Amino acid sequence: MADTSSSVASGIVVALQANYLEVELDAAPAGYPGRLLCTRRTRLTHRGEAVYVGDRVCIEAIDPGQARAVVADVEPRHSFLSRPPVANVSMVAVVLAVDQPSFDPDQASRFLLTAERTGLDVILLLTKTDLISAAALERLVTRLKGWGYDPLALCSTSGMGMDALRQRLAGAELSVLCGPSGVGKSSLLNHLRPDLQLRTAAVSGRLQRGRHTTRHVELFPLGPSARVADTPGFNRPDLPDDPQELAILFPELRQQLDPWPCRFRDCLHRGEPGCGVSSEWERYPLYKAALIEQSSLSRPSRGG
Repeated sequence: MADTSSSVASGIVVALQANYLEVELDAAPAGYPGRLLCTRRTRLTHRGEAVYVGDRVCIEAIDPGQARAVVADVEPRHSFLSRPPVANVSMVAVVLAVDQPSFDPDQASRFLLTAERTGLDVILLLTKTDLISAAALERLVTRLKGWGYDPLALCSTSGMGMDALRQRLAGAELSVLCGPSGVGKSSLLNHLRPDLQLRTAAVSGRLQRGRHTTRHVELFPLGPSARVADTPGFNRPDLPDDPQELAILFPELRQQLDPWPCRFRDCLHRGEPGCGVSSEWERYPLYKAALIEQSSLSRPSRGG
């Protein structure tokens, strides 16, 4: 067996499977595989340091013959997306279907609020656009522009919008595709990278819910310095838990608050006298409902 005790390298975690990490080396020496199956040093667990997809790591004890190694340390992260858990993300792409499953404004808003909370660049992708008429699609795009987004309309079967999507993703070091189950995230990646052959499944006709075909987060290269993460779908993200934070997560409300039009610095913009924020925007009822929901969650329960 080869002596691997002094073998040290750096790389990026591209997948997590059970108790193992798949690490892609930055520069694999001659005779080394480009990707290694790794375990974690016990001291990382003792220090409470978790390792996630997207983390930059230092590995040691490399066994090139078995393509195995051990993660010894984790570099500081510049960003972190908690659901799905991905480190060092530079852009979040929220993927929503226009049909099958049908477009749900509340669900869409929850995903967008979750993405906005990261403070990263957020883009909105509309999939399965061949399932509705051109007029209906135009109405939906206009509606979402009112929310503060310029959605990219896509169709993985005809290829519509795919070149523009490839350009957007190639300009980001690490993009994450997130959205409900069944909206076509894996289908988009299969179109961009046909060699991947990721599993896809039809939406349940009765419930109009997608089936989980992606079981774990994994990074795929889209160019020399760009990667994209496919992530498991989920259908109802939690709202941010700080009512004071909600206002800055709605682009259409941020626009009203810049420059600051409200006389009260701690105002929650619920129509209080003197508040400078208009209520004439589509998602205002959703914003108020979110405030009520968060207030009820943060209210301490009475002991008895």
